[in-house]
Amino acid sequence: MVDRRDIGSWLTGPDTSGISKYPGERLGLPESGPGSIARAGRRIVAIIIDWTLALLISNFLFSGDSWATLAVFAAEQALLIGTLGYSIGHRAVGIHVIRLGGGPAGPIAALVRTLLLCLVIPAVIFDPDQRGLHDKAMKTVLIRR
Repeated sequence: MVDRRDIGSWLTGPDTSGISKYPGERLGLPESGPGSIARAGRRIVAIIIDWTLALLISNFLFSGDSWATLAVFAAEQALLIGTLGYSIGHRAVGIHVIRLGGGPAGPIAALVRTLLLCLVIPAVIFDPDQRGLHDKAMKTVLIRR
């Protein structure tokens, strides 16, 4: 005979045994401080800084054309992340992009990551470790410096 313990109860809630305690735990990253996952607040401020700079450059050089703004933003992201590991906004808020193994993102990963970021949707769909699809696709992670 099947009783209530066999089928569980909605009162017990979902099984959370496989869920990590904090973003980055599954990746072996610390909970806070340097090397921890960059949280949403820092990411949002960084992208606002980067977009504002792209908008200023676009307004000055291209009369504010929206496609030019996107191109300037993409160029900044791809070039700076591909060479330095961070954009101007990332640097301002103390975060940078690395590969999951700990190495630099590199130019190819930065380029593909940037193209996906410019599509917006991959950046707003993220996992429990707060990695967007653009980071998951290139096996990168945005961490605190």
